[in-house]
Amino acid sequence: MEFNTLLTDEVQDFIQKNLDVNHTELALKKNPFPTIDYPDLINQIIAKKKAKDKLPTWFETKNIIYPAKISIEQTSSEITAKYKSSLLTGEKLIDLTGGFGIDDYFFAQKFSEVFHCEISNELSSIVSHNYSVLNQQNINCLQGDSFEILKQLDMRFDWIYIDPSRRSDIKGKVFLLNDCLPNVPALLDDYFKFTNNILIKTAPILDITSGLNELKFVKKIHIVAIKNEIKELLWEIEKDYSNEITISSLNIDNEIINKLDTIYRKNYLASYSLPKKYLYEPNSSIMKSGNMDFISSFYKMDKLHQHSHLFTSDQILDFQGRSFHIDEVIPFQKEFMKALQKKKMNCTTRNFPLSVEEIKKKFKFKDGGTIFAFFTTNLNNEKIVLICTKL
Repeated sequence: MEFNTLLTDEVQDFIQKNLDVNHTELALKKNPFPTIDYPDLINQIIAKKKAKDKLPTWFETKNIIYPAKISIEQTSSEITAKYKSSLLTGEKLIDLTGGFGIDDYFFAQKFSEVFHCEISNELSSIVSHNYSVLNQQNINCLQGDSFEILKQLDMRFDWIYIDPSRRSDIKGKVFLLNDCLPNVPALLDDYFKFTNNILIKTAPILDITSGLNELKFVKKIHIVAIKNEIKELLWEIEKDYSNEITISSLNIDNEIINKLDTIYRKNYLASYSLPKKYLYEPNSSIMKSGNMDFISSFYKMDKLHQHSHLFTSDQILDFQGRSFHIDEVIPFQKEFMKALQKKKMNCTTRNFPLSVEEIKKKFKFKDGGTIFAFFTTNLNNEKIVLICTKL
């Protein structure tokens, strides 16, 4: 891509004015700039629009060049990049999978020198240009195979950062670390010749136990959610570390970070009871941690069932998740369910044999309204419905 032609005032003005235009319809119109490949121009519009909420610094900065839209979709958001930068300190950091460079921009606020490695020559050039526009001068953009670059530089780093590619030419989209590029588990010993500390970003779908089976020396795992949607897992690795593994479950909402730390596979003592006055549903990041017994002991609330992952109490408690007042407890039996048929409600299932869709179809429920219905199992293994009001 020759991006100098994309930086003229006329072209940048055209991109800005067409952000809200249907790009499919726009692509059918005549190219107003014959010296530019029209697909490249359309891509700038699509990618910039995708960056509006995810990458506001880039969106609001003039003369930013955008790569293919898939790079925008796969890159960290500014919110998660800021969080990552808060975890690390030191003089030098190298990012072996630089991509669009969002993480490195924020790492550069904390480190004296950052090295951005990117195998794509075009993407490396785009990122280098953007750092110049953003006036970020302590990032070195290096194009080529990151492991070869690491060997050529032959220096010690305070941190190595890696976001392995989850796309394989053979297997398509992959999730196990051994299937990603680079193959971090296979290269760990080589990486530790250049650092004692590694931070790895993985997809939220990666099972924590699976990841721990593939990696060694894991010190801490961060489960990062934005507005209760898990965006990424971060794995802190320290050479020769062998103590307890901390799992940090966090939810970021309007720059407020709620965080809860637990210890992986520690036996916490849970208490159980039938539904009381209030019901609690943990945030998604806490659910991902799997440490549900800790919730019971930490908050002094009871679990409804070993596998239901819902909690109850007689007093209202400050809780990291959704809280409800239990208005009614109904046995999941035909004669009791008739009264709920065709009502408008928000249905959730926890440890229940039917899915939400199956329940809605069977009882003709409509989505929405102020009623929240939890279909679950109590400690006596009875199927129940909790009719609730959200607090």
